[in-house]
Amino acid sequence: MYAIVDIETTGGYAANNAITEVAIVLHDGKNEIRRYETLVNPGIPIPRYVQALTGINDELVASAPSFNEVASTIFELLNDKIFVAHNVNFDYSFLKHHLRLSGLDLNCKKLCTVRLSRKVFPGFVSYSLGNLCRTLEISISNRHRAGGDVDATVQLLRKILDNDANRFVQEMLKGKSREQYLPPNLSADQIEQLPYTPGVYYFHNEKGKVVYVGKAKNLRKRVSSHFSNNKPNRQKQEFLRNIYSISFQNCGTELMAFLLECIEIKRLWPQYNRSLKRFEQVYGLYMFEDINGYNRLAIEKRKRNLTPLYTFSLLFEGQNMLRKLIREFNLCPKFCFLQIDEDTCQGIIENYCLGACEHNESPAAYNERVEKAIASLKNRLPSFTLIGEGRNADEQSCILIERGKFYGMGYLPSDHPGIVAMDELKNYLTPYPENDYMRGLVYQHAARWPNKKIDFGVSAFQ
Repeated sequence: MYAIVDIETTGGYAANNAITEVAIVLHDGKNEIRRYETLVNPGIPIPRYVQALTGINDELVASAPSFNEVASTIFELLNDKIFVAHNVNFDYSFLKHHLRLSGLDLNCKKLCTVRLSRKVFPGFVSYSLGNLCRTLEISISNRHRAGGDVDATVQLLRKILDNDANRFVQEMLKGKSREQYLPPNLSADQIEQLPYTPGVYYFHNEKGKVVYVGKAKNLRKRVSSHFSNNKPNRQKQEFLRNIYSISFQNCGTELMAFLLECIEIKRLWPQYNRSLKRFEQVYGLYMFEDINGYNRLAIEKRKRNLTPLYTFSLLFEGQNMLRKLIREFNLCPKFCFLQIDEDTCQGIIENYCLGACEHNESPAAYNERVEKAIASLKNRLPSFTLIGEGRNADEQSCILIERGKFYGMGYLPSDHPGIVAMDELKNYLTPYPENDYMRGLVYQHAARWPNKKIDFGVSAFQ
């Protein structure tokens, strides 16, 4: 038995909006068995744009029952039926959410007449209810009211059933079919074409613009997981409505997928990505000359118009590195802002500061050691590659860290010798912008899989 449903609401997502009208038609595929229709008092003001669209205003619903008063009737009509609607996940998410608030747990098989229309009547310009009705010559009246739209959906379902030579309805109702969970505008064929490999995937909107970028160890499995639930919050509902197509890039390894995701989010700035957009190196090591001619080193928050000697995501990481430089090259902790009080210089007390802070040595002598410290830092930063699996048997992946920074990545022929000059290796790689997060991913992987690491220079600064 089909329960064909249409609802009107105060907004586009269930968590913070309410239902203003419900229409349900029970149908056996040939005849209407029962009909239920009611206005619902949402308990909140109806926005003006919704009033203009539907004609349902606060006065019209003032004497209508609350949803809680009609919840048991609605549940009885829907329970154990096949829930049918145009863009079914919208109507289903609202009713499931509000029935749950009334203590009732709705679980139905679902059919989406948008998705079914795309399969049974391929090639139409638009699959909105209004355009489908015009194209298929379905009479529709009282548009944007639950009763009028549900009547049109009933006629649409009849046409789908009558023309379903390939049994798409039965296929969608199968227990293992996940198609009913997909966004209404996304073809299931695009999911089927995704490989079971690492990579980066892109969700595109109606105009083809990328609205979300994600990484995956298994592209098919990860993309499908986005549609395994139908949360009633605004972000999830808007997200699903705006997905029209998927593209992807294969990667040889999961690590390369992680790195490429970071790169692509920074490049494309997609609407629905959040976390990696705001990641930046927070601190930098800077050098400047003071009024007396001494070069000073300082760990500071990143400055837009200054280029740091090196960057750090955590303040203590930079300070620890600077302390080691100070002791090795006899620098002054006061001149490096690691001692900021007026007490005697701790470096003088411990015999590693030569007295620049008390003008006991010239700026030229002190600055020479500062330059040596900076050169030592750069030379001691690691240069290495990580060699891993390629996208196929004819290649191997390669990630390059040059002097402590992520240079880029790419693919080498599978028979390429592992140890070559760095400049030669770069011919196979694509350079990318980097940040501490990406660098950290590579370092963590190198520490976990040392057998994949090939060093070009000395080890990291210790």
